[in-house]
Amino acid sequence: MERKTAHDFDQELLILFDAYVHGGIDRRAFLDRAAKFAVGGVTAAMLLEQLSPKFAEAQVVKPEDSRILQEYLEFDSPDGYGKARGYFVRPAGASGRSPGILVIHENRGLNPHIEDIARRLALDGFVAFAPDALFPLGGYPGDEDRARTLFRDLDQTKTREDFVAAAAFLAARPECDGKIGAVGFCYGGGMANFLATRLGADLSAAVPFYGSSPNLEDVARIRCPIMVQSAENDPRINASWPDYEEGAPGGPALVPAVPLSRHPARLQQRHDAPLRRGGREAGLAADDRVLQGERQVADSGPGRLAQPAPKRRLSAAAPARLARAWCRRPA
Repeated sequence: MERKTAHDFDQELLILFDAYVHGGIDRRAFLDRAAKFAVGGVTAAMLLEQLSPKFAEAQVVKPEDSRILQEYLEFDSPDGYGKARGYFVRPAGASGRSPGILVIHENRGLNPHIEDIARRLALDGFVAFAPDALFPLGGYPGDEDRARTLFRDLDQTKTREDFVAAAAFLAARPECDGKIGAVGFCYGGGMANFLATRLGADLSAAVPFYGSSPNLEDVARIRCPIMVQSAENDPRINASWPDYEEGAPGGPALVPAVPLSRHPARLQQRHDAPLRRGGREAGLAADDRVLQGERQVADSGPGRLAQPAPKRRLSAAAPARLARAWCRRPA
């Protein structure tokens, strides 16, 4: 069967799928409502399969790639679940220490797609650490539906503390130079925003993809630039940003709109090759704009974000390039 891209699906179906992915409806409700889009011998179940992640096809860096070193590491989280675990990847043969990137997953735990992103960052010269929020409940179960169900059982107060502990763990690793950034997707984007308010100067940059905005009362604690990645048609997430843009001193550093309708990171997991190519090109084009934002942050003083740059269309498929632009910055 020919591989489809986001543009091959009806917008209403994508909205329906987004509701299913984020727990708004269950599988049966999705199949019932998707039935009207099932034409020409295609069933609703086939539509769900077409929309669901294809981790093997989307993989960019194989786990056995000789250019990286990888391992799963446990770390202490006394204010969280007590003990946590993550996927640690670094460049093979690297001399000296490198900046660290905390890679934060969606609401399904540390799946193969997030591990692949961590490997991509390692190839870009970073030390990458991707914690698994589901570790206290047995870890990512290998199935997206089961993972989503497990995620609802997490105590989010403890989970947030696990990510705070993960950031400290990464910064203290001997392979890391102590400077860290965070990149997150959907749930992870919201967590990256939270870490920006919680860690202050201990976080050098945050790149949230489709994440909910931080609490307005906490914005003054932010000491790092934030590059916000938002979808054009994502009312569930975008509704949280107007108040933030009005209330935050200086506004977000960059608020581009990606040329996709709903949560593009998930569609990338389906191996949407044209989007990945466009994302790399957009990431390269964004470097100068991002670095300009950093200079504005430096001038604005503590507790302020960069002035917003003009909106630019960016795909979601270049987290390595975007993170590189933010975190390779002078001390």
